[in-house]
Amino acid sequence: MQKNNWTAENIPDQSGKIVVVTGSSSGIGYEATRVLANKNAKIIIAVRNLNKGENAKAKILAQNKNAKVEVMKIDLSDLSSVKLFADEFKNKFDKLDLLINNAGVMIPPYSKTKDGFELQFGTNHLGHFALTLQLLDLIIKTPKSRIVNVASSAHKYGNIDFSDLNWDKRKYKAWRAYGDSKIANLYFTKELAKKLEDKNILVTAAHPGWTATELQRHSGVFEFANKFFAMPIEQGTLPTLRAATDLNAKSGDYYGPDGWQEWRGYPVKVQPNNLAKDETIAKKLWKVSEELTKVKFNL
Repeated sequence: MQKNNWTAENIPDQSGKIVVVTGSSSGIGYEATRVLANKNAKIIIAVRNLNKGENAKAKILAQNKNAKVEVMKIDLSDLSSVKLFADEFKNKFDKLDLLINNAGVMIPPYSKTKDGFELQFGTNHLGHFALTLQLLDLIIKTPKSRIVNVASSAHKYGNIDFSDLNWDKRKYKAWRAYGDSKIANLYFTKELAKKLEDKNILVTAAHPGWTATELQRHSGVFEFANKFFAMPIEQGTLPTLRAATDLNAKSGDYYGPDGWQEWRGYPVKVQPNNLAKDETIAKKLWKVSEELTKVKFNL
Protein backbone atom coordinates (compact mmCIF):
# COMPACT_ATOMS: atom_id res chain seq x y z
CA MET A 1 0.00 0.00 0.00
CA GLN A 2 2.78 2.40 0.94
CA LYS A 3 3.93 2.91 -2.63
CA ASN A 4 0.47 4.23 -3.63
CA ASN A 5 0.48 7.04 -1.08
CA TRP A 6 0.67 10.45 -2.74
CA THR A 7 3.61 12.50 -1.41
CA ALA A 8 5.63 15.54 -2.46
CA GLU A 9 7.71 13.15 -4.58
CA ASN A 10 4.72 12.95 -6.94
CA ILE A 11 4.87 16.67 -7.76
CA PRO A 12 6.18 17.28 -11.28
CA ASP A 13 8.83 19.89 -12.00
CA GLN A 14 7.33 23.40 -11.74
CA SER A 15 10.01 25.27 -13.72
CA GLY A 16 8.72 28.45 -15.36
CA LYS A 17 5.56 28.60 -13.23
CA ILE A 18 4.56 31.67 -11.24
CA VAL A 19 2.69 30.87 -8.03
CA VAL A 20 0.95 33.07 -5.45
CA VAL A 21 0.36 31.59 -1.98
CA THR A 22 -1.57 33.75 0.47
CA GLY A 23 -0.76 33.46 4.16
CA SER A 24 2.56 31.77 3.41
CA SER A 25 4.84 33.00 6.19
CA SER A 26 3.93 30.04 8.43
CA GLY A 27 1.98 26.80 8.59
CA ILE A 28 0.56 25.12 5.51
CA GLY A 29 1.14 28.17 3.33
CA TYR A 30 4.84 28.26 4.21
CA GLU A 31 5.29 24.53 3.67
CA ALA A 32 3.51 24.66 0.29
CA THR A 33 5.77 27.56 -0.68
CA ARG A 34 8.91 25.70 0.41
CA VAL A 35 8.00 22.53 -1.47
CA LEU A 36 6.97 24.31 -4.69
CA ALA A 37 10.11 26.50 -4.59
CA ASN A 38 12.15 23.29 -4.37
CA LYS A 39 10.28 22.10 -7.46
CA ASN A 40 11.59 25.23 -9.28
CA ALA A 41 8.47 27.41 -9.27
CA LYS A 42 8.75 31.17 -8.76
CA ILE A 43 6.74 31.86 -5.59
CA ILE A 44 5.12 35.01 -4.32
CA ILE A 45 4.77 34.93 -0.54
CA ALA A 46 1.62 37.06 -0.19
CA VAL A 47 1.32 38.13 3.45
CA ARG A 48 0.05 40.87 5.73
CA ASN A 49 3.24 41.04 7.79
CA LEU A 50 6.24 41.76 5.54
CA ASN A 51 8.78 40.97 8.28
CA LYS A 52 7.31 37.50 8.73
CA GLY A 53 7.28 37.10 4.95
CA GLU A 54 10.96 38.04 4.68
CA ASN A 55 11.81 35.60 7.49
CA ALA A 56 9.99 32.84 5.61
CA LYS A 57 11.87 33.73 2.42
CA ALA A 58 15.21 33.66 4.29
CA LYS A 59 14.42 30.19 5.71
CA ILE A 60 13.64 28.84 2.23
CA LEU A 61 16.81 30.38 0.74
CA ALA A 62 18.90 28.96 3.59
CA GLN A 63 17.75 25.48 2.52
CA ASN A 64 17.89 26.17 -1.21
CA LYS A 65 19.96 29.12 -2.39
CA ASN A 66 18.52 28.78 -5.91
CA ALA A 67 14.90 29.17 -4.78
CA LYS A 68 12.94 31.91 -6.56
CA VAL A 69 10.90 33.58 -3.84
CA GLU A 70 9.50 37.10 -3.52
CA VAL A 71 7.46 38.74 -0.75
CA MET A 72 4.46 40.98 -1.46
CA LYS A 73 2.04 42.60 0.97
CA ILE A 74 -1.65 41.75 1.12
CA ASP A 75 -4.17 42.10 3.93
CA LEU A 76 -7.18 39.94 3.07
CA SER A 77 -9.25 41.67 5.75
CA ASP A 78 -8.96 44.95 3.80
CA LEU A 79 -10.41 45.05 0.28
CA SER A 80 -8.34 48.10 -0.66
CA SER A 81 -5.17 46.12 0.19
CA VAL A 82 -6.42 43.21 -1.92
CA LYS A 83 -6.88 45.55 -4.90
CA LEU A 84 -3.43 47.11 -4.39
CA PHE A 85 -1.86 43.65 -4.38
CA ALA A 86 -3.71 42.60 -7.55
CA ASP A 87 -2.72 45.82 -9.36
CA GLU A 88 0.91 45.54 -8.26
CA PHE A 89 1.08 41.88 -9.24
CA LYS A 90 -0.31 42.61 -12.70
CA ASN A 91 2.23 45.39 -13.17
CA LYS A 92 5.08 43.00 -12.34
CA PHE A 93 3.96 39.78 -14.01
CA ASP A 94 2.27 38.86 -17.26
CA LYS A 95 0.95 35.47 -16.14
CA LEU A 96 -0.17 33.50 -13.08
CA ASP A 97 0.01 29.72 -13.22
CA LEU A 98 -1.23 28.90 -9.73
CA LEU A 99 -3.13 30.83 -7.06
CA ILE A 100 -3.36 29.11 -3.67
CA ASN A 101 -5.94 30.87 -1.49
CA ASN A 102 -4.56 29.63 1.80
CA ALA A 103 -4.60 32.52 4.29
CA GLY A 104 -7.14 32.42 7.05
CA VAL A 105 -8.16 33.25 10.58
CA MET A 106 -9.68 30.67 12.90
CA ILE A 107 -12.00 31.19 15.90
CA PRO A 108 -10.70 34.62 16.99
CA PRO A 109 -12.67 36.82 19.40
CA TYR A 110 -15.46 38.69 17.62
CA SER A 111 -14.18 41.49 15.43
CA LYS A 112 -14.73 42.98 11.99
CA THR A 113 -12.64 43.63 8.92
CA LYS A 114 -11.75 47.11 7.76
CA ASP A 115 -14.82 46.97 5.49
CA GLY A 116 -17.16 45.98 8.33
CA PHE A 117 -17.51 42.23 7.69
CA GLU A 118 -17.26 39.58 10.42
CA LEU A 119 -13.54 38.83 10.50
CA GLN A 120 -13.57 35.15 9.51
CA PHE A 121 -16.10 35.44 6.69
CA GLY A 122 -14.52 38.69 5.48
CA THR A 123 -10.97 37.33 5.45
CA ASN A 124 -11.37 33.65 4.63
CA HIS A 125 -14.03 34.06 1.94
CA LEU A 126 -14.62 37.64 0.76
CA GLY A 127 -10.93 38.60 0.67
CA HIS A 128 -10.05 35.58 -1.47
CA PHE A 129 -13.16 36.04 -3.63
CA ALA A 130 -12.07 39.61 -4.41
CA LEU A 131 -8.44 38.61 -4.97
CA THR A 132 -9.28 35.76 -7.33
CA LEU A 133 -11.65 37.81 -9.46
CA GLN A 134 -9.15 40.66 -9.73
CA LEU A 135 -6.42 38.27 -10.91
CA LEU A 136 -8.70 36.26 -13.17
CA ASP A 137 -7.84 38.04 -16.42
CA LEU A 138 -4.17 37.06 -15.91
CA ILE A 139 -5.05 33.51 -14.83
CA ILE A 140 -7.22 33.04 -17.93
CA LYS A 141 -4.38 34.19 -20.19
CA THR A 142 -2.07 31.58 -18.65
CA PRO A 143 -2.35 28.10 -20.21
CA LYS A 144 -3.22 25.27 -17.80
CA SER A 145 -3.53 27.60 -14.83
CA ARG A 146 -5.07 26.56 -11.53
CA ILE A 147 -6.83 28.05 -8.50
CA VAL A 148 -6.82 26.20 -5.16
CA ASN A 149 -9.06 27.15 -2.24
CA VAL A 150 -7.97 25.81 1.15
CA ALA A 151 -11.12 24.85 3.03
CA SER A 152 -11.57 22.78 6.20
CA SER A 153 -13.51 19.82 7.52
CA ALA A 154 -15.05 22.50 9.79
CA HIS A 155 -17.25 23.35 6.78
CA LYS A 156 -19.56 20.76 8.37
CA TYR A 157 -20.37 23.35 11.08
CA GLY A 158 -21.26 25.91 8.41
CA ASN A 159 -24.75 27.03 7.51
CA ILE A 160 -24.66 30.58 6.17
CA ASP A 161 -27.33 32.94 7.53
CA PHE A 162 -27.68 35.48 4.72
CA SER A 163 -29.88 37.67 6.92
CA ASP A 164 -27.04 38.17 9.43
CA LEU A 165 -23.70 37.56 7.69
CA ASN A 166 -21.81 39.77 10.15
CA TRP A 167 -23.35 38.35 13.34
CA ASP A 168 -24.86 41.71 14.27
CA LYS A 169 -28.13 40.15 15.50
CA ARG A 170 -27.04 36.76 16.87
CA LYS A 171 -24.83 35.83 19.80
CA TYR A 172 -21.41 35.27 18.24
CA LYS A 173 -20.25 31.68 17.95
CA ALA A 174 -16.69 31.66 16.66
CA TRP A 175 -16.77 28.01 15.56
CA ARG A 176 -20.01 28.47 13.64
CA ALA A 177 -18.64 31.59 11.96
CA TYR A 178 -15.47 29.71 11.04
CA GLY A 179 -17.57 26.88 9.59
CA ASP A 180 -19.57 29.45 7.59
CA SER A 181 -16.37 30.86 6.10
CA LYS A 182 -15.11 27.39 5.19
CA ILE A 183 -18.34 26.18 3.58
CA ALA A 184 -18.21 29.49 1.68
CA ASN A 185 -14.79 28.41 0.31
CA LEU A 186 -16.44 25.29 -1.08
CA TYR A 187 -19.40 27.15 -2.57
CA PHE A 188 -16.91 29.54 -4.20
CA THR A 189 -14.92 26.60 -5.61
CA LYS A 190 -18.08 25.00 -7.00
CA GLU A 191 -19.45 28.13 -8.64
CA LEU A 192 -16.10 29.35 -10.00
CA ALA A 193 -15.40 25.91 -11.51
CA LYS A 194 -18.77 26.09 -13.25
CA LYS A 195 -18.20 29.62 -14.56
CA LEU A 196 -14.77 28.68 -15.93
CA GLU A 197 -15.67 25.28 -17.36
CA ASP A 198 -15.10 26.43 -20.96
CA LYS A 199 -11.65 27.82 -20.08
CA ASN A 200 -8.49 25.77 -19.59
CA ILE A 201 -8.43 26.51 -15.85
CA LEU A 202 -8.75 24.09 -12.95
CA VAL A 203 -10.47 25.18 -9.74
CA THR A 204 -9.86 22.76 -6.88
CA ALA A 205 -10.10 22.72 -3.09
CA ALA A 206 -8.33 20.97 -0.24
CA HIS A 207 -8.45 20.61 3.51
CA PRO A 208 -5.56 19.69 5.82
CA GLY A 209 -7.36 17.37 8.22
CA TRP A 210 -6.08 17.83 11.75
CA THR A 211 -2.76 19.58 11.33
CA ALA A 212 -0.89 21.49 14.01
CA THR A 213 -0.71 25.14 12.91
CA GLU A 214 -0.66 28.64 14.37
CA LEU A 215 -4.34 28.96 13.45
CA GLN A 216 -5.26 27.07 16.60
CA ARG A 217 -3.70 29.62 18.98
CA HIS A 218 -7.19 30.82 20.02
CA SER A 219 -8.13 27.35 21.32
CA GLY A 220 -6.35 25.89 24.34
CA VAL A 221 -8.17 22.59 23.81
CA PHE A 222 -6.85 22.30 20.26
CA GLU A 223 -3.33 23.28 21.25
CA PHE A 224 -3.32 20.53 23.91
CA ALA A 225 -4.95 17.89 21.68
CA ASN A 226 -2.51 18.62 18.85
CA LYS A 227 0.15 16.73 20.80
CA PHE A 228 -1.86 13.53 20.43
CA PHE A 229 -3.84 13.78 17.20
CA ALA A 230 -2.39 16.35 14.83
CA MET A 231 -0.33 15.59 11.76
CA PRO A 232 2.93 17.44 11.23
CA ILE A 233 2.78 20.39 8.84
CA GLU A 234 4.66 18.48 6.13
CA GLN A 235 1.90 15.88 5.92
CA GLY A 236 -0.99 18.27 6.47
CA THR A 237 0.14 20.32 3.48
CA LEU A 238 -0.07 17.39 1.08
CA PRO A 239 -3.80 17.79 0.21
CA THR A 240 -3.15 21.40 -0.82
CA LEU A 241 -0.12 20.37 -2.87
CA ARG A 242 -2.06 17.59 -4.57
CA ALA A 243 -4.93 19.96 -5.39
CA ALA A 244 -2.32 22.35 -6.81
CA THR A 245 -0.23 19.96 -8.90
CA ASP A 246 -1.89 16.59 -9.58
CA LEU A 247 -2.04 16.23 -13.35
CA ASN A 248 -5.15 14.05 -13.06
CA ALA A 249 -7.15 16.58 -11.03
CA LYS A 250 -10.41 17.86 -12.47
CA SER A 251 -12.16 21.14 -11.79
CA GLY A 252 -14.24 20.94 -8.63
CA ASP A 253 -12.12 18.17 -7.07
CA TYR A 254 -11.67 18.37 -3.29
CA TYR A 255 -8.71 16.71 -1.54
CA GLY A 256 -8.21 15.69 2.09
CA PRO A 257 -6.51 13.00 4.18
CA ASP A 258 -7.58 9.39 3.64
CA GLY A 259 -7.75 8.33 7.31
CA TRP A 260 -10.59 8.12 9.85
CA GLN A 261 -12.84 11.21 9.76
CA GLU A 262 -10.31 12.66 7.28
CA TRP A 263 -8.23 13.74 10.29
CA ARG A 264 -4.96 12.16 9.21
CA GLY A 265 -3.40 10.32 6.32
CA TYR A 266 -2.38 10.84 2.73
CA PRO A 267 -4.26 13.05 0.27
CA VAL A 268 -7.10 11.59 -1.77
CA LYS A 269 -10.24 12.95 -3.35
CA VAL A 270 -12.90 13.45 -0.68
CA GLN A 271 -16.49 14.66 -0.59
CA PRO A 272 -17.82 17.70 1.27
CA ASN A 273 -21.13 17.37 3.11
CA ASN A 274 -24.41 17.64 1.20
CA LEU A 275 -25.07 21.25 2.23
CA ALA A 276 -21.76 22.29 0.64
CA LYS A 277 -23.01 20.85 -2.68
CA ASP A 278 -26.15 23.02 -2.76
CA GLU A 279 -26.08 24.90 -6.06
CA THR A 280 -28.77 27.39 -5.07
CA ILE A 281 -26.78 28.54 -2.04
CA ALA A 282 -23.57 28.66 -4.09
CA LYS A 283 -25.24 30.95 -6.65
CA LYS A 284 -26.73 33.16 -3.94
CA LEU A 285 -23.38 33.46 -2.15
CA TRP A 286 -21.70 34.45 -5.42
CA LYS A 287 -24.22 37.22 -6.03
CA VAL A 288 -23.95 38.49 -2.44
CA SER A 289 -20.14 38.34 -2.59
CA GLU A 290 -20.09 40.47 -5.74
CA GLU A 291 -22.36 43.01 -4.06
CA LEU A 292 -20.34 43.14 -0.82
CA THR A 293 -16.88 43.32 -2.43
CA LYS A 294 -18.00 45.39 -5.44
CA VAL A 295 -15.85 43.07 -7.55
CA LYS A 296 -17.67 41.54 -10.51
CA PHE A 297 -17.07 38.49 -12.69
CA ASN A 298 -16.84 40.09 -16.13
CA LEU A 299 -16.02 37.31 -18.58
